[in-house]
Amino acid sequence: MFIIFIAHLPDNTWTLWIPARFGFSDATEIFVFCSGMASAIAFGKVFDQHGMMMGAARVSHRVWQVYFAHVCQFLILAAALVAIQTSGVLESCCGLTQDYVGSLNLWHFFERSEVTLPGLLTLTYVPNYFDILPMYIVVLALMPVMMLLARQGRMWMFAAMAGLWLAASFHLLDLPAEPWSDRSWFFNPFAWQLLFFTGFAFMRGQIPAPPVRRDLIVLAGVIVLASMPLAWHRLYLEVPALLEARNLIEPLWIKTEFGILRFVHFLALAYLAWIAVGAGGSYLVTEDAWGKVVRVIQKVGQQSLAVFLASLVIAQGVGILRDMVWGRGNMLVEFIANVGGMALLVAVAYVVAWYKGQPWRKPPTGPRHPGSSAGSHAGPADARRPEQMRQPA
Repeated sequence: MFIIFIAHLPDNTWTLWIPARFGFSDATEIFVFCSGMASAIAFGKVFDQHGMMMGAARVSHRVWQVYFAHVCQFLILAAALVAIQTSGVLESCCGLTQDYVGSLNLWHFFERSEVTLPGLLTLTYVPNYFDILPMYIVVLALMPVMMLLARQGRMWMFAAMAGLWLAASFHLLDLPAEPWSDRSWFFNPFAWQLLFFTGFAFMRGQIPAPPVRRDLIVLAGVIVLASMPLAWHRLYLEVPALLEARNLIEPLWIKTEFGILRFVHFLALAYLAWIAVGAGGSYLVTEDAWGKVVRVIQKVGQQSLAVFLASLVIAQGVGILRDMVWGRGNMLVEFIANVGGMALLVAVAYVVAWYKGQPWRKPPTGPRHPGSSAGSHAGPADARRPEQMRQPA
């Protein structure tokens, strides 16, 4: 979540240090893989205990939630940006002439609303800044199909995963991103489902946990290090041979169709991370200051949808505020913008968790207000006989 925020903050120099700069996979792979694992926990048990129909109903409910969140987020951010930019405040008070609406390619939405508004609701108009959740919606919708295939045997599910990925890789399956061109979704869901259901299968036990072996650790390390010369722009832009090699193997690392090198790099990186945190995350779950930091990060991860939605809005808001007050390019300003934005994400996570806990349903713990005793406001529900009052709720 923090990396995604850094990546979406406009003209952010911190993006030079996110994982995407040093390997083929990046924060998107982490997000999709962990979403697959979380979905196995959240939905897999429903399929097991209540059957296919109820499991599909549970997934459809989540699909609706994500779809509604996507539409609302788009409208809120688009409306906020165009309102700020067209008000003239930025130019009159700060001399800013940046086209924030144009930077997200959103002028089409306002200039062709008769086409873009239906396209927004049917997911046939998907600007690149808003492309992750539509991909997630389609992948979630595939889950009942994969669960049905898995009941026939896990190899059926794996074959479907591989088949969809191959079809997407050869451009046989994609979805339109805008009505006036042939541009397709930046994240092809039929390709990215391979990573989602890999995480899903790991958590379901359909793929066993890999053994902890020195040769596998060395192999994973070699894969991660060997990808750096072809992924780090500071190297391949300076060495023509590396740039030529990178361009030559582009179908293997391309992001839209989830090139196979992205998959291999991510699995190697995930294996090293899994080894590094210890069994059951024992090196992370500690009682010292580091353990407290981990628990904060964990809270952010537990509220990933709300934090992700907030991060895209906060990134644009922080970017505009930075431009208004300080401008761009100053290291201290970049530090304040990034750390301040991440602090807001932590606050969002804790507030959402508080609301989800429904504290108003819990019995009051503090002293009652004078005159608020149960007897002073007795109503029909309080007039039951004592023996009825003793019945369990």
